Amino acid sequence: MAGINIFIHPTAIVDEGARVGDGTKIWHFCHLMATSKIGERCIIGQNVYIDSNAVIGNGVKIQNNVSVYNGVVIEDDVFLGPSVVFTNVTNPRSFIERKDEFKKTIIRKGATIGANATILCGIEIGDYAMIGAGAVVTKTVLAFALITGNPARQTGWISKAGIKLDFNNNGLAICPQTGSSYTLKNGFVHPAL
Repeated sequence: MAGINIFIHPTAIVDEGARVGDGTKIWHFCHLMATSKIGERCIIGQNVYIDSNAVIGNGVKIQNNVSVYNGVVIEDDVFLGPSVVFTNVTNPRSFIERKDEFKKTIIRKGATIGANATILCGIEIGDYAMIGAGAVVTKTVLAFALITGNPARQTGWISKAGIKLDFNNNGLAICPQTGSSYTLKNGFVHPAL
């Protein structure tokens, strides 16, 4: 385990060998497998399962009823809403063992995935992207993209603060909440320097 100032609810199960960072809170009925890695200052909500070899960065918030499977990497400051679904095999069958076919899924820094969204395996969700509630994401998502629907599609751009961005004719946008500037060039958004 290793970290200090960790809270683990008495109903949670943390297998020997699981690594939990300083200041992390693990709530009711969670299960962390032996080779899982959870960073510092995370909040792991009720009934969350963290599989072997799953990696969770610092400052991550995982709401209730989420299973983070082997092959999923969650970077720092990610938010996972209630009942988000991850997969790790593209063609599962109960009668065929496919543990050697797990696909890596990466959720990049600061991304948000809304309640009940489904993320198919083998894709990447870009930095600060926002996935709407109930979306079914089947392909890689660009940084700062706003993604909604089933099947999911891009419906706009979002700032680091989670505010929809409106770009002018010069490809510039300002977050109305923070005043931060962003540029849109060749189909990619970047914070302005």
